[in-house]
Amino acid sequence: MTSTAAPSWLRAVPRAVARFVRAQPLGAVALSVLTLFVLAGLLAPLVAPYDPLEQFRRDILAEPSAAFLLGTDDLGRDVLSRALHGARTSLLIGVTTTAISLVLGTAIGVVSGYAGRGIDIVLQRVMDAVQAIPGIVLLLFIAVILGPSVRNTIIALTVVITPSFNRIARGETLRVREERYVEAARATGARTGRILSLHVLPNILAPVFTLASLIFAGVIIAESALSFLGIGAPPPTPSWGLMLSDGVRYVERAPWLIVVPAVLLSLAVFSLNLLGDALRDHLDPRLQRATFTESRRWWRVRPPTRLAPSLAGADAAAEAAPDRAPTDRSRPD
Repeated sequence: MTSTAAPSWLRAVPRAVARFVRAQPLGAVALSVLTLFVLAGLLAPLVAPYDPLEQFRRDILAEPSAAFLLGTDDLGRDVLSRALHGARTSLLIGVTTTAISLVLGTAIGVVSGYAGRGIDIVLQRVMDAVQAIPGIVLLLFIAVILGPSVRNTIIALTVVITPSFNRIARGETLRVREERYVEAARATGARTGRILSLHVLPNILAPVFTLASLIFAGVIIAESALSFLGIGAPPPTPSWGLMLSDGVRYVERAPWLIVVPAVLLSLAVFSLNLLGDALRDHLDPRLQRATFTESRRWWRVRPPTRLAPSLAGADAAAEAAPDRAPTDRSRPD
């Protein structure tokens, strides 16, 4: 008879999310906004009122109305439908690029930091060579060589972003490998693979995941920039950057073509940055602040006596006689 109980790590996920929501309310708001974006992208074919490529020739550059809630573009396509499908494209590129870069950069950084010597020198010189070229120049060069497509955009962004994860993973691995529990594992004869999987990786994931949330925002901006320049997602693929590029020519006549993708892009990037800061404060115990723990309950008025009655009584006594000089009890009167 097979057991239907969920694995322990799966049962721990809701508890971890609940702790994060209680400890980081702003991070919870950002996570909710990003969840809405993800759901909108996944359910775009169901919730979009029209096909993103369908053209209404009689309603070119139509203003927002009951038929078209956010208006239409220069080809008569519904802006709301294209914005929903554009979220799908941008999030697909962002998630895929960040995931591949995280895995590659973390693997290179861990191997380089733990092995050291020759392997470290070779791997880091390759990463230094990639980082020596300005990111925007390298990104444009790769995108132009490979051509405009979603796959080539992911490849170009992955090459540029992987060294960032490598630096964080290598630095944390250099710190963790000198800890006593790693030395104890080596002394007991544990293999390198076991040490890396059980002792090194779990202790470097917090800064890596925090960096991933921040880089995710940069990936969305970079993808929009490439699409804006015409070397990202090829038309007529709906993308926020491509919508911005098409709407620039009609900014005075139809400002909604610019406002809609710009607001969505700004909101997504702001939520990702806010989530990254919250994850940093929540996952890294060195950055947790006691003052923030108390300030998150700013709506509750708590008198000092409830916090520390003894200290509150001492403060009241000191205020009652502030100018009284201390007496010397050692002398007889």
